[in-house]
This record gives sequence, structure tokens and C-alpha cells, in this order.
Amino acid sequence: MMNPWRLRLLSRLDTLGTVRAVAQAADLSPSSVSQQLAVLETETGTQLLERTGRRVRLTPAGLILARRARAVLDHMETVEAELRGFGEEPAGLVRLGAFQSAIHTMAVPAVTRLAREHPHLDVELLQLEPHESMPALRGGDVDIIITTTDFDELPLGPDLDLVPLATDPILLVAPPEHPAAGRGPADLAAYADEPWALDMPQSYMANLALRLCRQAQFEPRVVCRFSNYMMTLQHVEAGLSITLLPGLAVDRRYRVATRELAAPVRRTITAAIRRGSPTRAAVHVVLDALRHNQDHNQDHDQDHDRDQGADHEGRAQSQGLTPLDDE
Repeated sequence: MMNPWRLRLLSRLDTLGTVRAVAQAADLSPSSVSQQLAVLETETGTQLLERTGRRVRLTPAGLILARRARAVLDHMETVEAELRGFGEEPAGLVRLGAFQSAIHTMAVPAVTRLAREHPHLDVELLQLEPHESMPALRGGDVDIIITTTDFDELPLGPDLDLVPLATDPILLVAPPEHPAAGRGPADLAAYADEPWALDMPQSYMANLALRLCRQAQFEPRVVCRFSNYMMTLQHVEAGLSITLLPGLAVDRRYRVATRELAAPVRRTITAAIRRGSPTRAAVHVVLDALRHNQDHNQDHDQDHDRDQGADHEGRAQSQGLTPLDDE
């Protein structure tokens, strides 16, 4: 009989491409992963892997088993959750991956509400940027992700079902006394000589910022890179750089100025699940909580705008995400 844990390793190899990457994701040594995959070959009586130089790749039989394994593992998790929560739906573990700026604005409020309303439901929250979350979802390491449809380097495919949540503007962020802190839309070309703060290489925001700067006919002079938006905001607040950030990432506690771009850019935020796998009641409840939270945020933003009415010059403000209706 095939071992489910070894099947998951095989599925991860199909998604991640190398034994080393599988080992890192599973917190194992590469040799341990290789040994377990060899045992799986013995269990199936079929050659699943073949060597090409120093690397291994899946044989046609291995590829079929890896992709069928995802459906098998998803179904096993569904049955286990049903048994654990028999008579009390929803129940079980749901693993939710979200990018940094969506954690405190989207995921945490939803999970807080779920903990209060569904005590038998456990939600494991993982910080995963778009370039990390999509492979994790396809490999079965998470059940739901909050991501963006605009990550050109790793597009969402027909193997995923999408639940639109909101749109979010990309903003120029500058110190409040900086010339870039003026009023009206910002022309990026005017800031070609400024010091720039960017995200880590190959991340969604780093790639987007580079693409927008290059479209404005300049290469940004990068003086720092941070994987944490709070550190980026501190650097900008200190007058050391300017940056591009999504509206969700701009924390109003920092004294920075924000401007939309002359050529407006908005990212589309969506939840995604694997298509074709049985969707547990617990997964549906988490998706509903994410959508409910965004509807509530929009109502709150509209009330706040009516109450305030003023332009809080020199301070970052809530950008008022725009919820999306289901398509």
C-alpha cells in the first residue's frame, strides 16, 4: 500500500522541480527525500524517477502518480475533517497562505472572527508571497491562498478556482517634506534620480516596481531592499528613500506621504483554491469569512471618509480597498 506522506513528497517534486527544494519545504535532508522516494518506487513496483545528469525527473508513470496523488491527498484530508467534526460542521485544519500586507488587513480579522464563531475549526496562517504561495497551493501545502492576479512571472492557471476579494492601488510613497509628496498623480519619470527602496529580488513588488520604473525610461538607484514593509516605511519616513507600495501595505502610523500614479496601477487581490479537489465545508467557511471581512472594511472606509472629509496631508491614510463582486 502506498504511503500518503511519500505521495506528498512525490507531488512536491512535480511542483518544485528538485529534490533539494522538496527537502527544504519538508524540513528534511535531500538524502532522506531520495530514500523515501525510492521506497515509494518499491511500494508501487514502478520506476517513478530517472536521472538526468546530477538531477532527477519524473518518469511518465511518476508524473501521472504525482498529479493523481494531489486529488487522493485532498480527499483523505476531507474525510479526516468530516470524521473529526462529525455532527459539528465546520471542523478540522485549514491552511491559509497570505502575502505580507494581506495578513493584518484581511487574514487576521477573518481568522479572529472564525475562532469566535467556529471553535472546532483550526486555521493555520502562513506568510507566503505570491511567488511562494502559488507553488505551495499547487503542491498541497496550503488549502487557500490570498494572492494577486497580476504577478506576470507566475500566472494563475486553469487548475485554480479564484474568489475575487478586492483591488488595491500601487502608490508612490515619500517622506512628507519631500518634493515627491506633492498633490495630484505622480509621474515616475520625475523621480529617476531619487534613492529607491525595493522589496527583495524576484518578489512581486520588486518586479513590479522595476517594470514601472523601466516603463518610465529609467533604472532606479536602489539603496536598500527589505522583505518587510514596516522597515521600508521606516526608511522612507527617515528621508532616506522613496518607494512604490500597495495601498494595503501603507501603515498610517508612519509619517509618510502617498500619491497615486499618473498612469494608475491597481492590483487585483483574490483568494485561490485548487480546482477539481473536493472542497471541505471548513474551506468554504474561511473563504466566506475573507469575503465578509472585505465587505465590512468597505463599509467602514466609506463611513470614515464621510466623518473625516479632510486631506490628512503628510500622513499615510487607509487606501480604501475596493471589493470585487464574484464573477
